[in-house]
Amino acid sequence: MKRDDADRFFVVTGGPGSGKSTLLAALAAEGLVTMPEAGRAIIREQVAIGGAALPWADRALFAELMLAADMRTYREAQSLSGPVLFDRGVPDVVGYLQLSGLPVPPHVTVAAETFGYARQVFIAPPWPEIFTGDSERKQAPAEAEATYRAMVEVYTGLGYDLLTLPRSPVAERVRFVRAGIGASGVGP
Repeated sequence: MKRDDADRFFVVTGGPGSGKSTLLAALAAEGLVTMPEAGRAIIREQVAIGGAALPWADRALFAELMLAADMRTYREAQSLSGPVLFDRGVPDVVGYLQLSGLPVPPHVTVAAETFGYARQVFIAPPWPEIFTGDSERKQAPAEAEATYRAMVEVYTGLGYDLLTLPRSPVAERVRFVRAGIGASGVGP
């Protein structure tokens, strides 16, 4: 695993609908640097242009676009200082392909091993009480659970330590993440 900026790059991962994006928005509002999830942006762009790189159309192409976006976001983060929190990381693409029953191409494995993050990865467990679908999140709760399990397998397989986010109000999750990254004094 490449470690140049990894110690200050933190991933928040897990299944859809588990509060990751809400948590990251709250952390950003407190002054922490966050990087967005690639998947939702790709879905919006592909729908707008009538593209096929969608999880319900061409999953392999969707994965390739996510990989490209995640690598670009990683490189952008290298120009920033201090801790950076990512809404999913490059290894999530491996988990997505496995979950989709698709082969993981060698270049995706190399990317997951090369674009390293801090050893501690925050993982949001399934949380059926807050799960909602929308035009971009078409998964059912069972698929959210399977995604969570896939991310546990991928990240632990790559040597990361998982810190399970509590199923608690956003403010408590923010405190948990701040403590986990040692950034309790960061921000306003």
